[in-house]
Amino acid sequence: MTSHVRTVTFDAHDPYELAGFWLQVLRAPRPDDDAPDDPYAAVVTDSMTLLFERNNDEKAAKNRVHLDLEPDGPRDAEVEWLLTIGATIANDHREPDGTGWVVMHDPEGNEFCVLRSAAERAATS
Repeated sequence: MTSHVRTVTFDAHDPYELAGFWLQVLRAPRPDDDAPDDPYAAVVTDSMTLLFERNNDEKAAKNRVHLDLEPDGPRDAEVEWLLTIGATIANDHREPDGTGWVVMHDPEGNEFCVLRSAAERAATS
């Protein structure tokens, strides 16, 4: 028997709003059955589902699990765009030669990383 990951679930103070941020990040449409007062909100893509579940506990420590984003265009352009929709930079690991990544926070403080695109990696390998 084999298991597969069905959903990655995040605790959220406001599931609908946080899902809205991630819907923009992943360029996905909002599911028809999500509503602002629901205790859950989802982001469904062809490759994964993120579920945001209402939980009013405060975030107390660094995430033990995080998402790594690989943009289809330049990493730095993606980072700049993410800043405009509410992300913040936590740690910048970009190197002068173009390698590296950026650790960011979503609007509720969850960490995620922005990696180089496949084209950027191919250009430096």
